[in-house]
Amino acid sequence: QVQLVESGGGLVQAGGSLRLSCTASGLTFSTYAMAWFRQAPGKEREFVSAIDRSGKATDYASSVKGRFTASRDNAKTALYLQMNSLKPEDTAVYYCAADIKGWSKLTRAYEYWGQGTQVTVSS
Repeated sequence: QVQLVESGGGLVQAGGSLRLSCTASGLTFSTYAMAWFRQAPGKEREFVSAIDRSGKATDYASSVKGRFTASRDNAKTALYLQMNSLKPEDTAVYYCAADIKGWSKLTRAYEYWGQGTQVTVSS
């Protein structure tokens, strides 16, 4: 049974930082592309970042580029998202996702999802 479990969310002031983690089990982690998405209240789930199987290639939404950094540790079957210079508009539930086919910016492309972790940025 595949499980993705996010952690590290919380309440932070604007300009602050958080580091999200996603721990995977039940799959061969190194063979899956991984991604972060987020969903704010009343909005659709949106792409944040993706990382390839090796961790050498990444992609970011324009709204987070230069502030967020995705990384992974295949030995620990873990995905990370370092979020710096946080803004109130970054407030959302953040989800990690996995798919063996490769990365995509589309939610429908991902086979497995975590339950999400709440990030709240106060102004």
